[in-house]
Amino acid sequence: MSKNISKLSGRIGLKDNLFQKLSERSLNSKNGDGMKELADKYHVGVSTIYGAESFYEFLRPAHRAKKAFVCNGSACMCAGTQGNLKKKLQDKLGKDKVGEMFCLGYCYENHAFHYNGENYAGNDINKIDQIVKGQTIVQEKFTSKSFASTSFLMDDKLSNVEKFRDNLSRFIKYDKKKIIQSLLSSNLTGRGGAGFPTGLKWDFCSKTKSKKKYVICNADEGDSGAFSDRYLLEEQPLKVIFGMVICGYVIGGNEGVLYIRGEYPKSIEALNGSINSLKESGLLGKNILGSDFSFDLNICIGQGAYICGEETALIASIEGRRAEVDVRPPFPVTEGLYKKPTVVNNVETLAAASGILINGFEKFAAIGNKKSAGTKLVCLDSFFNNPGVYEIEMGTPMKKVFYEIGGGLKKPVKAFQIGGPLGGVVPTQEIDKLNLDFQEFTNAGFMLGHASVVSIPKEFSMIDYIHHLFEFTAEESCGKCFPGRLGSYRGKEMFDQVKKKTAKIPLKLLNELLITMQKGCLCALCGAIPTPIMNILKYFGDEMKDDIVREN
Repeated sequence: MSKNISKLSGRIGLKDNLFQKLSERSLNSKNGDGMKELADKYHVGVSTIYGAESFYEFLRPAHRAKKAFVCNGSACMCAGTQGNLKKKLQDKLGKDKVGEMFCLGYCYENHAFHYNGENYAGNDINKIDQIVKGQTIVQEKFTSKSFASTSFLMDDKLSNVEKFRDNLSRFIKYDKKKIIQSLLSSNLTGRGGAGFPTGLKWDFCSKTKSKKKYVICNADEGDSGAFSDRYLLEEQPLKVIFGMVICGYVIGGNEGVLYIRGEYPKSIEALNGSINSLKESGLLGKNILGSDFSFDLNICIGQGAYICGEETALIASIEGRRAEVDVRPPFPVTEGLYKKPTVVNNVETLAAASGILINGFEKFAAIGNKKSAGTKLVCLDSFFNNPGVYEIEMGTPMKKVFYEIGGGLKKPVKAFQIGGPLGGVVPTQEIDKLNLDFQEFTNAGFMLGHASVVSIPKEFSMIDYIHHLFEFTAEESCGKCFPGRLGSYRGKEMFDQVKKKTAKIPLKLLNELLITMQKGCLCALCGAIPTPIMNILKYFGDEMKDDIVREN
């Protein structure tokens, strides 16, 4: 059935994609008007439209009835800012008008909330009267700085349309195989955490025979603690777009889509501005710079589903389906968007590819090692004296990252969750043993992933943290596989009982649940969530000895 929907949706294509149309219909209709007309236009069932709309948080009537949303991400939770923030918003707007929204990317100052299409944080709540009146307020900017010998992600070599033109005019004359070889030689791997060689992905897609191919930028990765995508999309949008255009040139694709989180309104604004400028300058569209290469770019705005950070769920979403994970193979490079060959890269990967091509692959490959080469954006949350996003060379000791670049911590911390909700929970005493290295983190039982850092303070209950992880997974699971759908809810139920002091958890049963999810889930959301929980059980088991029944 999903294959048929993909092909039917693909008949109209990206310019008028089904997901954007059903989103517009849902947001602008209060009584279901237009659902049948939309289904008829795309030759799909009404149930398909309804099923897709009901899947996304922002399209549900209960969400649309709210006026403001507080961030419920891990970083804000650990900072302990959201309870008081929520009360202030409720006092101003009414208790029933305040909801929740997942990470807004303000982990460097917390107190994050969304109101009337804009995000606010820090001391902004003290200006709520001006905000409600529609007045523009001055917001603090996060710190961003490169500590690399050569900057690939924070330099100014693609800072305006003229520089974009100069570089594009060079590379659309290059041998496509040489561009792929440059990426392969650089040892660039996917910066979202999967670690697949980027050059290899582009190469596979380039060799797949098809009259139509697509490039997708996955800008829907909303890992708590991470605001590196925000930095790149708002401060370096041309670097991200350049990577997409060159990818299209290399694989033989002429159309791309930037799937971006609806939680990032300023990023959407920056991208729209950049795309319009490029189109006006003839750098997007037909026969770019007088060549036979054409490439157009579309923006698709997500509607509140963390699972869309997974590439097959993201593709399903663009097609107007429920954002459910697909079984692989086939992989997107051979059968992706609308069942056509597709390259899906995340924001940082595309920006890094641009930096490599412009600065030279040799410089990138010379940093770190073959499996963890080049530079990486690292996000440090509000617990650090120097919170912000930093470009750091792979192989750098984490001790240096935390205590020199980050300036140490403002208050006692017992652990860090690194790499988002699915990343490992690293005790403070283990940090000195680790370097900024994907493989090293994996070998130690953790996961570097997006390299976002959420600090867990000394006083924070690890029972509460595990409950938060299970609750998050239960809410955000696509529901397709039963180990993920049932396992996450069963885990949440277990820790509900512990928090209510109505039952204790048998350790053997909990471990069996975690192993079942690890081995049986279709995607990394439910399949990787056991990692941080197992880390907590290993390093903080004594803290929970009264709540968990240990069995032989």
